[in-house]
Amino acid sequence: MNKIKFLGTAGARFVVTRQLRKSGGLWLTLDDTNVLIDPGPGSLVRCLSSRPTLNPRDLNGIILTHRHLDHSNDVNIMIEAMTNGGFNKKGVVFAPSQALDDDPVVLKYVRDYVEKVVVLKEKGTYKIGNISFSTPVKHVHNNVETYGLNVYGKNISFSLISDTSYFNGLESHYKEDVLIINVVMFNDRDDIQHLSINDAERVISSNKPRLCVLTHFGMTMIKAKPWVVAENLSKKLGVEVIAASDGMEIDLDHYKQV
Repeated sequence: MNKIKFLGTAGARFVVTRQLRKSGGLWLTLDDTNVLIDPGPGSLVRCLSSRPTLNPRDLNGIILTHRHLDHSNDVNIMIEAMTNGGFNKKGVVFAPSQALDDDPVVLKYVRDYVEKVVVLKEKGTYKIGNISFSTPVKHVHNNVETYGLNVYGKNISFSLISDTSYFNGLESHYKEDVLIINVVMFNDRDDIQHLSINDAERVISSNKPRLCVLTHFGMTMIKAKPWVVAENLSKKLGVEVIAASDGMEIDLDHYKQV
């Protein structure tokens, strides 16, 4: 089964630090390749407590979209777990240079445990296992080097819009079959560089994906009941929009190109 499992749907510091939603990131299984995206706090616990268990030693690699702790906190322990404590060198870690250079979140000693560490760059293209992905544009997010992803399998593709303010043309970079959007805020706020529901609506209405999944919720989104917000967007836009929940799985094969 080709799938995405949401190990957590928390966004913004208060939801994460209070664990109102979990913050373990995304586990992708596609074309016999397993990738962990943005392993935030609790990622290892969420993997091992999943039913069925997600074994970190099955991972082919780890991707960080940026260095913030809700996206990277568990990266080092997940590298340890992926490589059997460093005794079985394997896997690739992908991260922006800012997560690797000064004040790195990927510790230097664990880098020797993996086969390769790859620096993500704007308009980059990469391969891991049987899949490929791209980082089409640098996001606008608190002066932190941040990228979204377009991921390509044999018969299915998906886009992940990671943390960012809306900027002109954002939607043009993420046009794959399934679209995942980090939507922290319910209302627009110029002083916070995250997407709101209005921003998400603009992207969804333009791109018309086969499925759109809202995730990475802050307090205002949680109070607005994300599942209700998603249902209302579906009715308004004529696109299947759902709100992610902790532990939810998306069957990617259901949305593949025929």
